[in-house]
Amino acid sequence: MTLQAVAVLALLLLAAPDAACVGGPPGTVRFVKGAESNFDRYTLDPTAAQKEWMRAHYWRLRAYTPYFDSRLGWAPKTWVYKDLYAIYRGSNMAEQHPEWILKDGGGNRLFIPYDCAGGTCPQFAGDIGNPDFRARWIAVARATLGKGYVGLFVDDVNMDLSRVSNGVGRPVVPHDPRTGRPMTNADWRRYMARFTEEIRDAFPGHEIVHNALWFFGHDDPFIQRQLRSADYIELERGMNDPGLVGGGGEFGFDTLLGHLDWLHAEGKGVIFDANAQTVEGREYGLAAYLLLDEGRDGLGNDPGGTPDDWWCGYDVSLGAPLGPRYAWNGVLRRDYERGVVLVNPPDAAERTVTLDRPLRDLKCQRPTAVSLGPAQGAVLQAVQ
Repeated sequence: MTLQAVAVLALLLLAAPDAACVGGPPGTVRFVKGAESNFDRYTLDPTAAQKEWMRAHYWRLRAYTPYFDSRLGWAPKTWVYKDLYAIYRGSNMAEQHPEWILKDGGGNRLFIPYDCAGGTCPQFAGDIGNPDFRARWIAVARATLGKGYVGLFVDDVNMDLSRVSNGVGRPVVPHDPRTGRPMTNADWRRYMARFTEEIRDAFPGHEIVHNALWFFGHDDPFIQRQLRSADYIELERGMNDPGLVGGGGEFGFDTLLGHLDWLHAEGKGVIFDANAQTVEGREYGLAAYLLLDEGRDGLGNDPGGTPDDWWCGYDVSLGAPLGPRYAWNGVLRRDYERGVVLVNPPDAAERTVTLDRPLRDLKCQRPTAVSLGPAQGAVLQAVQ
């Protein structure tokens, strides 16, 4: 190989995503941490030891520009946050391009229904059907990614018009400037699928994460296009979502499992981003993550996920899975080289199961049986 060819190969390797970073050791937690403003105290001026701790414990960070730009040297595996269709009140975009803001039939500006108060909301709803709006979005994202972020965390990938509202957060159907009629849900989904595909095409060497609502499923062709244009799908509240119910149905546990199986079959990773407030809740979230993980998924949780309150359960190492999940004595089970995980779904009856081999729990006890109520789980490690 010539020196010129070697140089070209080196540049290609630097530009491509790190293949070792699409997953991690099997049976371990790939922890994803949201670096919100309350996390600034850890990132403002960390010591070398603190930087190393965060690199060792956080598989990915989700951060914000411009604050985090100067920290990418020690935290390169960071996604940068960008909302898909927000135009912020008072921003240059809102002032310079009012035509990019969706409006109702009477010409009133519409919003993303978040943090609304006093008859208004902080984020106008951008017109994702407008090619100029999409081109500006991609240009801004390109400049931001050029600072060294590994990918984009795209929020509000909402494949439903119910996520466009008036100033009190009530859903309102916008006027479609292209048709001159009220926008249809099918058109909204078509515009969004086209937009997410344009983002994917613009950044083939970067990771793309979509924060998308899972309960819209994956049967709609436009939703399929949107999901396939991402590398990872964020699952807000993870498996700890209090809105999950047992069985099937729109918000059913079994329905969610089927959706996650579809995503995995498509080669997508899932980010289980929970907010369990108790150790019991964290163990349930961890058990469900290990029940489902296909090697590319990530898990996050606050509390229990900062340098000051790191939960030891996130250091578990069970080795390679021995197969997929299966039903066992009324609960769901998955076996690993060095352990077992058990999950009892929401609304299920309490189950007590007798263990079939020596195992220790996360408290280093050696139970012979485990009792699990609804929405509870157990992570059990092999006795050495």
